[in-house]
Amino acid sequence: MIQWTEVLDTLPLVAILRGLTPDEAVPVGEALYEAGFRCLEVPLNSPSPLDSIRRLADAMGDRAIVGAGTVLNAQAVRDVADAGGQIIISPNTNVDVIRTAKAAGLISFPAFYTASEAFAAIDAGADALKLFPAETAGPSTLKALKAVLPKTTPVFPVGGVDPGNMNTWRDAGADGFGIGSALFKPGRTVAEVRAAADAFVAGWRGGA
Repeated sequence: MIQWTEVLDTLPLVAILRGLTPDEAVPVGEALYEAGFRCLEVPLNSPSPLDSIRRLADAMGDRAIVGAGTVLNAQAVRDVADAGGQIIISPNTNVDVIRTAKAAGLISFPAFYTASEAFAAIDAGADALKLFPAETAGPSTLKALKAVLPKTTPVFPVGGVDPGNMNTWRDAGADGFGIGSALFKPGRTVAEVRAAADAFVAGWRGGA
């Protein structure tokens, strides 16, 4: 069973598969895995997201961390856990969601935009934080926040990240990235997803 620390140490990139359908889930997941991705997120505003999470967890749960994004309440956390999800990712700082995820033995990965939100999330038990929307915050904001945040809490910018700007973010303190429509969007073929994944993996490893 893959551990969250292994994802952080090897390729800390989260694939955000918004709009994924259940029938696409495993082929897309396998293509991402072959490219090097080890964390797959199905946002809950996708079609039949719990079905997709269940299929991914059944097929890949021992090799990749599979879970949900856009998790907004405690009941949704429980639903994801029942589907086999291992990670709970949110677009906001909701301490009830964080605490419910940790009580269920899941990885908690909420979003923040301010220092107050970041520390509230950490106090509630968050395992990692996503800076969202990163494109409006910018690397200078991340650098300032990293100066005060615990070094043991990874911070992943999400929004506006591409292979060409990953090094700028990393220089500012990014520990990894969440990647959405630049990687996957409805209508994109498995081959196109794989090509995009390869570009992001090369972007990450090129700055290592």
